Amino acid sequence: MCGISDFIDPQKITSHLLSVHKYNLKDNLSEHANPQRPSYALGNEGGLLLCTWPKGGKPSLPFVYCDEVWTGIEYQVASHLMLMGKVNEGLEIVRHCRDRYDGRVRNPFNEYECGHWYARAMSSYGLLEGLTGVRYDAVDKTLHIDSRIGDFTSFISTATGFGNVSLKGGKPVLSTVYGQIEVTKMIVSGKEIKV
Repeated sequence: MCGISDFIDPQKITSHLLSVHKYNLKDNLSEHANPQRPSYALGNEGGLLLCTWPKGGKPSLPFVYCDEVWTGIEYQVASHLMLMGKVNEGLEIVRHCRDRYDGRVRNPFNEYECGHWYARAMSSYGLLEGLTGVRYDAVDKTLHIDSRIGDFTSFISTATGFGNVSLKGGKPVLSTVYGQIEVTKMIVSGKEIKV
């Protein structure tokens, strides 16, 4: 999310994330036992479990929260999948999460973990970058866009202003609503665009 190059083989990262998606994402938790805090996800709901042992060997005293589903982890894994080009897999995780917090059973504005309005769920902001590749470098005053979904309009917020950034037919547009977002360089899909 910070624009640091992968220092691990991207194929290994992608393989790992796809394994987490394959083994930890459950469409239905009816047969899943969670002795800690099952109210995060239960019954016929789906979610991404923190830990699984797909080949057996679960320790007798595993990580205490291993059987739980945390939205903050779901969003992190989903956005990382998207950054690695696995948008559908990432969106599948997000759909399960949003289905649980749709307002019928749980508050859609309070994805509670370890308390109400817990900060880890703010990892959902990573989904914006995961889908659009929008990242602003305030030091270089560079706006990066690397969309995985084609044309889009998205929210952007910086220390000095906020607004919208769009990509239409491969052309970027930044419109500031409040404050200033100083951009001296735009990089779209790895190519510099004149500002």
